[in-house]
Amino acid sequence: MTSQIEENNQIQVDFSDISLARQLFGEHNGNLKLVAEALDVAINSRGTTVNIQGDPIEIKLAENILSQLYGLIKDKFPIYPNDVDYAIRLLSGDDRIKLKDIFLDTVYITSKKRSITPKSLGQKAYIDAIRKHDISFGIGPAGTGKTYLAMAMAVSAFSKGEVDRIVLTRPAVEAGEALGFLPGDLTEKVDPYLRPLYDALHDMMRFEKVATLMNKGIIEVAPLAFMRGRTLNDSFVILDEAQNTTSEQMKMFLTRLGYGSKAVITGDITQIDLPSGKLSGLIQTKEILQNVKGIKFIFFSKKDVVRHKLVREIIRAYEELEERKNGQKSQ
Repeated sequence: MTSQIEENNQIQVDFSDISLARQLFGEHNGNLKLVAEALDVAINSRGTTVNIQGDPIEIKLAENILSQLYGLIKDKFPIYPNDVDYAIRLLSGDDRIKLKDIFLDTVYITSKKRSITPKSLGQKAYIDAIRKHDISFGIGPAGTGKTYLAMAMAVSAFSKGEVDRIVLTRPAVEAGEALGFLPGDLTEKVDPYLRPLYDALHDMMRFEKVATLMNKGIIEVAPLAFMRGRTLNDSFVILDEAQNTTSEQMKMFLTRLGYGSKAVITGDITQIDLPSGKLSGLIQTKEILQNVKGIKFIFFSKKDVVRHKLVREIIRAYEELEERKNGQKSQ
């Protein structure tokens, strides 16, 4: 790949391999259009060469984005429009970031041969924290991959023989965990609350394999109330929606951890559904456990959202609403 700076605020970049260049440019130059629109530059292609014209700073940023994406493609990493969007956000925030350090850190390869990798600095820090610590917390808004990446790390650890079982749990807060009052058998009672965990699990492993492992008790998906009185050894344990735990429930869960186990606790402290006056166990742990050795807290922001770009705007709008409410209260 070579680049040549010309007059009139434009630069010409040549990507030597025509096949790789086509992957970079995208169908109907779709990837180039994404970069051009995001940075307000003009990008035109001919053969393996692109010409970028616009503000000098944005030109260099566009060149950096395209060059690093081209390097990923050379390393056999498939580029999709979402990846282009993530690259734009990452490098717009810090042009010194190396995309390979993030995108090529494969967490797990699914049964459909799709690689699960981090897509933001927050996600990269999160999986590194899970690798290095026995208890990790992922706190932040919806769409940041907290549960999905934790699930991928759990399945990866199990497939490598690092743990003997996977335990997935979340509080059934809408039912007050009084599951006996709900209609149906146990599965029918808890399914509505655990469905997101099943969905993530089935996205990574074949349905038949999941069913077999669950029948053997190797994978367990259960409401938080079922954790009481147990000791979980050689397990990878995930507590999802932890903002809806009470202080007592959180203490109960954290003290279930046995030898050779890891625990990941995820939650969004802006989405608490507990009754008024009940303190969230997640908020309390954030205040009292941050300095405990062996425990790591990772805090996500809207920059780490990896869903539709409108989700980021929705989160931003709600944050601004909350700030206005807090400002009115302080007056």
